[in-house]
Amino acid sequence: VCKPAGMGDTAFPRSDELSGPVALGYVEMDGTWRTNVFHLPVRATGDGGVYSTAADIRSLWTAFFQGEIVSAGWVHEITRRRSDAEHGMGYGLGFWLDESSEVVLIEGVDAGVSFRSTHDPRSDLTRTVISNTTEGAFPLVRFLRERWA
Repeated sequence: VCKPAGMGDTAFPRSDELSGPVALGYVEMDGTWRTNVFHLPVRATGDGGVYSTAADIRSLWTAFFQGEIVSAGWVHEITRRRSDAEHGMGYGLGFWLDESSEVVLIEGVDAGVSFRSTHDPRSDLTRTVISNTTEGAFPLVRFLRERWA
């Protein structure tokens, strides 16, 4: 996925071998901020462990909707509503779907990291928020949702 999407700053390094401009994740414990090194697996797993940038996530959305990762037919199938969820959201195959628009959303949260990215294929507008704390992304996510709802 990373190569056809042109995600050159995205990788799955071991958490004990980080190099370059990689932000450490932080969790608050008893009033003290500590890195999340003891809270996550050393190697990436199916539910996380990727290190990326907002620019690379934009490249992912572009490549996905241009059919460069999967065919256009599969893009349609993947982003087709399969089930309903709370708060006006539905679910496709790996993507959350906004009930009132064509906006597609991916998100993740774990100890010391939070992330949400939305993409509107009609306007080609992407909003990505990445934080190195567990809840850090969500105040800005809420602000953006309220501002541009």
